[in-house]
Parts: sequence; C-alpha cells; structure tokens
Amino acid sequence: MPSESPQAEAETSPLQEQPAPACVMSFNANDASGAGGIAGDVATIAAMGAHALPVVTSIVMRDTAEVFDHHAIDAEIIVEQARTILEDVSIGAWKVGFLGSAEGVSAVAEVISDYPDVPLVAYLPNLSWVEEDAQQAYHDAFRELILPQAEVLVGSHQTLSDFLLPDWDGDRPASPRELAVAAAAHGTKFVLVTSVPLPDQFLDNVLASAQGAITGEKFERFEVSFVGAGDTLSAALVALLACGAELHAAVGEALAFLDQALDAGFRPGMGNVIPDRFFWAVPPGDGEDGAEGPDTGEDEKAPKGTRHVH
Repeated sequence: MPSESPQAEAETSPLQEQPAPACVMSFNANDASGAGGIAGDVATIAAMGAHALPVVTSIVMRDTAEVFDHHAIDAEIIVEQARTILEDVSIGAWKVGFLGSAEGVSAVAEVISDYPDVPLVAYLPNLSWVEEDAQQAYHDAFRELILPQAEVLVGSHQTLSDFLLPDWDGDRPASPRELAVAAAAHGTKFVLVTSVPLPDQFLDNVLASAQGAITGEKFERFEVSFVGAGDTLSAALVALLACGAELHAAVGEALAFLDQALDAGFRPGMGNVIPDRFFWAVPPGDGEDGAEGPDTGEDEKAPKGTRHVH
C-alpha cells in the first residue's frame, strides 16, 4: 500500500498554536448602539491587537442620540463573571467604565484588589442622565474604592472638574495639573484630561500628574457631536499598556488612534457620530491611491495579520 504523500501528512498534522495576545478585562455597561460601553471596548481593544474579556455591569437603554434608562446588574453576578474567567486566563490590564451602581463599584473594586500588580485605567463618563442621589452614591463609591487602585483616570475636563473639584470657585477653569493633584489625594497617579478648551477652535488632551503636565495632543474641534470617544480612548490606552507600552508612549498612540477614529466616524442612525475603530482596515486593492496591492499568492479570504499602523 503506498504511503501518504508529504502534502497529505501536512494536511492532517495539527496546526501550530499561535501565542495568545495580551488580554484586557473590561468592566462596562452593555450599550446596544455600539457607540461605547462593552461593545466599544471590545472593538477598540481588538483594533489595538489585544483580546478583550468583557464583564457586563449594567444594561443601558439608549440610541445614538441620548440615554433613556439603565438597569444595573446584580453585584454578585458581576463578580461571578469576572472570577470565572480570571481562574482561567491571565490578564495584562483592567479597564473600568460605567459600573452601574455604587454596589457595582464595590464589587468590581473587590475583584481588582486581588491583583494589585495589574494596571487599571478608570474611565469616568458624564453621568448627568443618572438620578441625582444614585449619581452621588456612585461617585462617592468610585472616589473611595476605584481611585486608590487606578493608575490613570480618564475623563473630559468638565466631568473630571465636577467630580474631583466640585467646590472649585476660581476665576479660571482648573488646570490638568490641579485635577491631577485632586486625583492624587485619592491615590490615582495620573489623569488623562480630554476636551480642555483652547482658543481658535482647538481642544487639548493632557496626561498630567501632581507634578505637572506630561504629554498630550491638541485636536481641532469637530463640527459634529460624537458618542463613544471616551470609551474609545481609555480602551485604546489600556490595550497598549497590556501589550507592554510605557504610559507616555501609550497615551500618545491612543490619542492618535482616537483622532483618526473620530475623523473616520460614521452616523449609523439619526443621532450622533460613532468613532470608526477599524478605520485602518482597508480592503485589498482599496488603498489611498486606488492601486491594487501586490499579488502574494495568498487566499484573499485568509485571516490578515495584526495591524501595525495606527
């Protein structure tokens, strides 16, 4: 009986297992619009070359224009989601977004406290749509339980000013350094402050510590309104940190990614524009100059490699 050909042996041999990408656990709300929340985190983390481990903390009822309501997930269910996968998978970084309730904040903080060496990026969205008492309880819990564990706190200038310096009565807005000093009082090393107003239709984005501004990038003010920008920036940053990037470089790359994602943004409904996290995924033959790429002899349906351009 003739022996199998080398080609047949190759076809039946097991595939070589590829190294796993860096894994990021994201605690965030389910946002059915796909603009932010867990959906936005998964898309962004994947776009940055890492693997997302999504833990749902609440269900937000919204469209692309506004939030109507939300339903917090039971704290025990949040913990069970996280601990089940943490027993199996090693992670490189955490991200927290909207945690649903003060009880959700406490639950997530308890899980994170068991892994003190894993960097945490905390994003604080504008919660003006949450009922006042619940919002106050959430902010108090976030301040007491999340900030002491966070390496970086991300948020817009207005949101972080209201959260960190609610009694600010200066003649000018608080600077990123002053916000960083307030965050440091609660244990957070750095703040990444977005949408700092500047003259001539520009907005500044600044990474700062209590010692002063470290790095940043100015964006020209867009004429349209976006939703999901903060989740995109914080998810890009945490993915880069999980992959081993230094904070200074990671912030610069995350801001560049956000800028391009906003520039390529799209409007899927009648509301706001959503960042396009896959702006870089140009199909073969659709390059900027319209020329087809070289024939590599590979099947066009074969998976493409990890993106290297941001």
